[in-house]
Amino acid sequence: MSHHPIVVMGVSGAGKSAVGEALAARLGATFTDADSLHPPANVEKMTAGIPLTDEDRWPWLHLVGAELAATRQNGAVVACSALKRVYRDAIRATEPSTRFILLIADPAVLRERLTKRPGHFMPASLLASQLETLEPLEKDEAGLCLTSEGGIGSIVDRICAHLASEGTGARHYADR
Repeated sequence: MSHHPIVVMGVSGAGKSAVGEALAARLGATFTDADSLHPPANVEKMTAGIPLTDEDRWPWLHLVGAELAATRQNGAVVACSALKRVYRDAIRATEPSTRFILLIADPAVLRERLTKRPGHFMPASLLASQLETLEPLEKDEAGLCLTSEGGIGSIVDRICAHLASEGTGARHYADR
């Protein structure tokens, strides 16, 4: 199976962290939640319900790319929103072999998940801006687009099946 660095991406509430952690465990890879890489100023803005600007994100995206580029025997999995193509390009500029797994869920499901998530700095009020910002994976981006439903184990199974069948070229798959 592939040991390419992997970003599990999507809007808040899509399941990036839970799926990313389970995927890393299945692969024997290192897991990092990109939220832990945000500088304090970014966290303060999001906690206050203020969307980040691109200028806020560039240094953080560089850290995400550096985390993926760090040499690890069994690879790395990072949970990161990576909502825009330019953000993913910034990550790929540091680690070109990164694969992106876009988790998609119905907005009503996302809102419900966010209201039930205790202690996270990202308020549900920012979901609409994230959904507006989200640019799905393009055909030339190596990765997978799938619905975030059926339980974490099922999602990880689908990701692993994709990784096992992946060739050397950039291919995009969707299960919805």
